[in-house]
Amino acid sequence: MSLIEAFRAQIASLNLPSGTALVAVSGGPDSVALLDLLFQTQDLHRLDLVVAHVDHGIHPESVRVVEQVRALAGTYRLPVHVGCLALGPGASETQARAARYAWLEALRADLGARIIFTAHHADDQVETVLMRVLVGSGLAGLAGIAPVRGHLIRPLLSVRRMELVDYLEDAGLTAWLDPANVDPRHLRSWIRTELLPALRKRLPRVESSILRMSQQAARDRAAWDAALVVALPELDFRVENTGISVAASSLGEYDSPLAQALILAAARRTGCQLGPARLVRVLTLLQRGDSGKRVPLGGSWIAELAFGRLRIVREPPTVPAATLPLTGLTGQGSWGRWNFRWGPGRVPEHQERTGMTAWFNFDPLLVRAWSPGEKVKPLGGSGRRLVVRCFQELRVPRSKRTSWPVVAHNQEIIWIPGVCRSDVQLPSRGSEALRVDAEYA
Repeated sequence: MSLIEAFRAQIASLNLPSGTALVAVSGGPDSVALLDLLFQTQDLHRLDLVVAHVDHGIHPESVRVVEQVRALAGTYRLPVHVGCLALGPGASETQARAARYAWLEALRADLGARIIFTAHHADDQVETVLMRVLVGSGLAGLAGIAPVRGHLIRPLLSVRRMELVDYLEDAGLTAWLDPANVDPRHLRSWIRTELLPALRKRLPRVESSILRMSQQAARDRAAWDAALVVALPELDFRVENTGISVAASSLGEYDSPLAQALILAAARRTGCQLGPARLVRVLTLLQRGDSGKRVPLGGSWIAELAFGRLRIVREPPTVPAATLPLTGLTGQGSWGRWNFRWGPGRVPEHQERTGMTAWFNFDPLLVRAWSPGEKVKPLGGSGRRLVVRCFQELRVPRSKRTSWPVVAHNQEIIWIPGVCRSDVQLPSRGSEALRVDAEYA
């Protein structure tokens, strides 16, 4: 089977979502081959491809590489976006990788893209597994790079590096060779240029053996992931907007090794990688049982106990300083990670108190942050209720409340989207009014 045929089979097996897809193109042979393969199979995946290139600002030739990638995208008539990070020559592999993925994820969100393709292949998998062996990774870590993780798609993991090089030659394509890829000062490059050749002299099939071990570990990891949902329904595993949650009481009933394995599996499902120290933090939080408490897990990740559930989620963004006026008869805008759309609409028979859509009189409205002590007059209720009490009644975890918007009229809160509609600014049923839709992105 040719590479293009194997690639088509792999793409067909992934059940990719429609829409826009970023293709991370460094300008090297692997990513150039990936871009061409995706372009040649557009009849199958029907995705709107966008080239995404990161100039780390590390290598002096990076400006020239940017132009090469722009020219390559132009030959396919594809849009291209370039991120200039200016990390400097002293940046480490880890720093460059973190900055690169942060930029790609931000671009994905800005463009509304569903997925990001990267060109990791079988040789990258071998090197990754060896790196994890050397740092004492657990069994799940030995599974290496996952073909699908969140928005990231790696369709070349079964392809060897030389197959991609041969494909480029046959297609008449050229690529940039990054000197860092053979610089033994970098751990991955040392494994590639010195450790693997030494192992190969003694064990000619060492790469095949490492890949086989990785596949076995991946099956084990998949079994634990499945146990969360299928084999252990009492955990009540749920996917949330920014992470996952499980029933804390059920998890706490398992002995420590099993609880640890389940916590690691739950964290992996949302893309959070836990080391031994951070795992201890989660276990301690679970054992103490203090609802509302949370602990940091590195990066933007936190673990939180809320309303009987253990949540592993991304820390919500800081509260936007700006406000969003809902002006004009129609419009749309964003406040933090929330999107709002408004326009004329007929008021239904009943407005939902906890809905994500509400109707108001045609008066100036403002989306803003709320403050402790503020109150709202609930629709269909009596008296005024603290905003924080409304969140508690809807079991909204504390970590999500601070970045939750409210809609106000003349300083008075008249709507907490998805939580509480006020009976203030309530138009009559069947009349023409201002319809406002809220959505958490």
